[in-house]
Amino acid sequence: MEQRKARVIAFYLPQFHPIPENDKWWGKGFTEWTNVAKAKPLFKGHYQPRIPADLGFYDLRLPEVREQQAEMAREAGIEGFCYWHYWFGKGKMLLEKPFQEVLSTGKPNFPFCLGWANHSWKTGTWTREGQDHMIAEQQYLGTEDYDMHFNYILPALKDSRYITVDGKPIFVIFDPLNLPTDFIPYWQSLAREQGLTGFHFVAYTFNAMGRPIIDSNGHAVTTGYFNPNEVNKYYSYLTQQLQFDAVVPIGTYRAEVLTKNRYWFALQRKLSTLFGIHLKNLYDYAKVMRHYYAPEDKAENVYPSLLPQWDRSPRSGMNGIYINSTPEKFGQTIDYALTLIENKQPEHQILFLKSWNEWAEGNYVEPDIKFGRGYLDILREKILKE
Repeated sequence: MEQRKARVIAFYLPQFHPIPENDKWWGKGFTEWTNVAKAKPLFKGHYQPRIPADLGFYDLRLPEVREQQAEMAREAGIEGFCYWHYWFGKGKMLLEKPFQEVLSTGKPNFPFCLGWANHSWKTGTWTREGQDHMIAEQQYLGTEDYDMHFNYILPALKDSRYITVDGKPIFVIFDPLNLPTDFIPYWQSLAREQGLTGFHFVAYTFNAMGRPIIDSNGHAVTTGYFNPNEVNKYYSYLTQQLQFDAVVPIGTYRAEVLTKNRYWFALQRKLSTLFGIHLKNLYDYAKVMRHYYAPEDKAENVYPSLLPQWDRSPRSGMNGIYINSTPEKFGQTIDYALTLIENKQPEHQILFLKSWNEWAEGNYVEPDIKFGRGYLDILREKILKE
């Protein structure tokens, strides 16, 4: 087995097959590919639409697609996928079929973990067209629902493919700040009752935010307004007060703030959110990635993220597009990220790849017709030891 310089875990979006909820709002057969295929360039040189190459416009109901993805990821040095998992309460789920089949069939034989995308589904999640309507509301319904949720994922936790840290299964929480404070200790107890050593809870978080964090006593932990100098406060609050074992920081807001002016950044975000006014908001990939990581990312319980490209215009128009990304520039990002984890214990030398297949965010490493397998090739070159 080839040795790796890092444990790379790739976030994996399952929205590449039709579901009734999407059919209802956007028409029969809607998937992530719908937004991808209809995207248009918004300025000269804008790389849109993005067309998949080797795998085509695939359907995740097909097992051969999932096998091909796993083989590509394995060859690129990726340890496993983190499948986004949607649980809204009372057993309500969305997009669960691909992972259910991975679990029930035992294929592909490729490591995985789960990330709970604990946010409400609204039409605005996937497109800015029309009014924003609720599709599925995220609810936290107490211990009875916690039991139901835990029992649903328990077969996955006991699967030999499930990725662990320090002997504990990784479970990523997309929105850690809105998670009820009794959830983590309750699930830790359930895990031990089932013979597990507990969970390794990982908070998915931005390292600069618009709103201040207010603790349970009503005290402001951070000032907000996308202050880029409060990273340690975010991380400490999540791991010490909210009892997460680790954090995976997403540095886009911090990087954009430091590339431009944070008050201008906050203003354009407010114009976009409140009035639907979207300013032409472009960032050079190489320049913005200079600020993506914080010094605090060297901490043992911080798992830096790898961002290959970023362009959400198929979903959100001009609101934050990173231009001029190439596999070579992504390689420089990987090089720097590796310096952040080189002194950590091998078990904690983790990098989360954001993402494997978020095509409508221009945030993927799967082959496309412009770069081919370039992003996968540079991952392999940088991650696998000679």
